[in-house]
Amino acid sequence: MKIGFIGLGNMGGPMAANLAKAGHEVSGFDVAGVEIDGVTSVETGPAAAEGADVVITMLPNGSILRAVADTVIPAMKPGAVLLDCSTVDVDSARTVAQQAKAANLGALDAPVSGGIGGAAGGTLTFMVGGSDEAFAIAKPLFDIMGQKSVHCGEAGNGQAAKICNNMILGVTMIATCEAFALADKLGLSREAMFDVVSTSSGYSWSMNAYCPAPGVGPTSPADNGYLPGFAAELMLKDLRLSQQAAEAADADTPMGEEATALYARFVEDEDGLGQDFSAMLPRFEKRGRG
Repeated sequence: MKIGFIGLGNMGGPMAANLAKAGHEVSGFDVAGVEIDGVTSVETGPAAAEGADVVITMLPNGSILRAVADTVIPAMKPGAVLLDCSTVDVDSARTVAQQAKAANLGALDAPVSGGIGGAAGGTLTFMVGGSDEAFAIAKPLFDIMGQKSVHCGEAGNGQAAKICNNMILGVTMIATCEAFALADKLGLSREAMFDVVSTSSGYSWSMNAYCPAPGVGPTSPADNGYLPGFAAELMLKDLRLSQQAAEAADADTPMGEEATALYARFVEDEDGLGQDFSAMLPRFEKRGRG
């Protein structure tokens, strides 16, 4: 396929490189002017989109997505697919999808899970909203960039799945870190804590696969000084998107709301900026009840 790729940062760059490596003709644009192996650099987003079968975007937020869509959609050929892999608010995803549909284009919102390592290794999971026809066109590309793609239904549902998943992740990571800090103060070793909980009713991905305690369980960012695998500020972004969606849908999410407030305090008022989201554990270690 001929592919336009807009947004060649830590995630988009490796994704575009994998598509080029697989033999697709990829034209890329990024405001930072980065060069990616196998990707032809162009000077504007519309130049990347011109003549492309699929235009992929990987952008920081919904307002930037809307602005890019305004310039890119008019440059795309009828029948092409606009595939947005950013994590943005549901309303922006659905607005851009409607705009694409009005221009006789397919549209998919397909946020990812798997982080920078997954982008480089081609092992991402895509949560996809949009039409069956557009999903069928993009499926071979998902298979190159990732290990799994789940079609979640209509436009916006990919974003809905991502923010619901990450709301669970934020809440369970906080609970896991709280429990380790409590175990420390009760005199329970972290290894014993892990051995019990990881095989009992408290097990979770946060405990079993991404344990926030260094030296316990599989290797995780905790074993690397909490350098980010998934940065705390990105967790805060996703939690805020979940609460924005909850407000719009009139959904009661008290745990999601509290997790958002805790990560906001951690990132904006404490030392969480630039740390992994599991660095909540040393935060709780230092704190008492008050």
